[in-house]
Amino acid sequence: MKKNWLMMLLVLFVAMVVSACAPDREEPAAPTDEGTDTEQGATEEKPEKLVIWEDIDKSAGWLEEAIVSFEEEHGIQVEFKELNMADAIRDQLRLDGPAGNAPDIVTLPHDQIGQVVTEGLLQEITVGEDVLSRYSESSVNAQMFNGTLYGLPKATETPVFIYNKALMEEAPATMDELYTFSKDFTSGDNYGFLALWDNFYFSHAVLGGMGGYVFGEGSEGLDREDIGLNNDGAVEGAAYIQQWYSEGLFPAGIVGETGGAAMDGLFNDGKVGAVMNGPWAFQGMRDAGIDIGVAAMPTLPNGEPMKTFMGVKGWHVTSFTEYPYWSTKLIEHLTSDEVALARFEAVSEIPPNVALVEEPAIADNEGAKAVALQSQYAVPMPNIPEMGEVWGPMASALQTIATSKSEPKAALDEAVDQIETNIETNH
Repeated sequence: MKKNWLMMLLVLFVAMVVSACAPDREEPAAPTDEGTDTEQGATEEKPEKLVIWEDIDKSAGWLEEAIVSFEEEHGIQVEFKELNMADAIRDQLRLDGPAGNAPDIVTLPHDQIGQVVTEGLLQEITVGEDVLSRYSESSVNAQMFNGTLYGLPKATETPVFIYNKALMEEAPATMDELYTFSKDFTSGDNYGFLALWDNFYFSHAVLGGMGGYVFGEGSEGLDREDIGLNNDGAVEGAAYIQQWYSEGLFPAGIVGETGGAAMDGLFNDGKVGAVMNGPWAFQGMRDAGIDIGVAAMPTLPNGEPMKTFMGVKGWHVTSFTEYPYWSTKLIEHLTSDEVALARFEAVSEIPPNVALVEEPAIADNEGAKAVALQSQYAVPMPNIPEMGEVWGPMASALQTIATSKSEPKAALDEAVDQIETNIETNH
């Protein structure tokens, strides 16, 4: 019965609709039953070579195999290069594009799409409904900007609850239970639970679960003039965050840029019962010899689930390629069910492909199940360019809250004032 319930959660994950947190999906114009086999494909010259930029340490054998099968089918050579996806790919594309050295295909996190499209670095793609139907609707939504499709999704992720089974028998259902555990367990260098709540990416789970939000929904998508980061719910969430720091349940050393490394070090040394982190952390913990359990985040004191941020990684066709048709054919291949499964088995990043939900490699994976459950409550990070104005002010506010240098309301009011000023000035 339990296995069936978990399987149902996985089905919900890949099929979930995020109308409450993202614009309704608008279908790309004029799809065909033949995917991208349009008139463009008949007229575009076949290239000798296509170039891909993939995230660092993420090619891991699967990409070479995918390239071989594409080359055998189409007679086009494919090369790839690894660059850090978080910033290096975007920054290098800004330089190499105008210089004539840009790749044909890049991978990016979905929250960068609005900015890079505005800068003219990506181009719209056209694929058939037979291709789009491979993926969960939320993952396709994340690849769209202003109703236009700019990529195909390859992986989804959201923070989850990770615990050391030697220190914690099972994951608590509520934050109240976790708070009690932490009060009893925390002593010296040992901590019951740690989270990077001075980092807005992680703290949104609390602020959002208490009723805060980044941008409200307007008639044409996200409304940059409706900012909910200092409403009553957000202030209540910030006060809850401050409580964990002020009571000594979080060490001072996990505030700021080095906080992540400090938290990882304590957990991997077996000094922490549980942490809030993403699936990217699983392997490092296991390599450190920690027997980890993974679950969805416990519910907040108000009874609501944590609204973690969800990220969707995608493949995109650059504006600088001379071969948009064949580049699109290649990203269709890279996101096919067969290749997506091989990539998951190699790098453990969860694909959004609906047909893979019952594959044993995913269905029997505890981490994948936890991400599936938590993703039901997750909010895709806004991908409009104005989101870039949010991170800095919120980081400053959360750090002053964590160190008790400011009251939550005052800190969030100041942050929202700065965000509004930055948006008016820069956009």
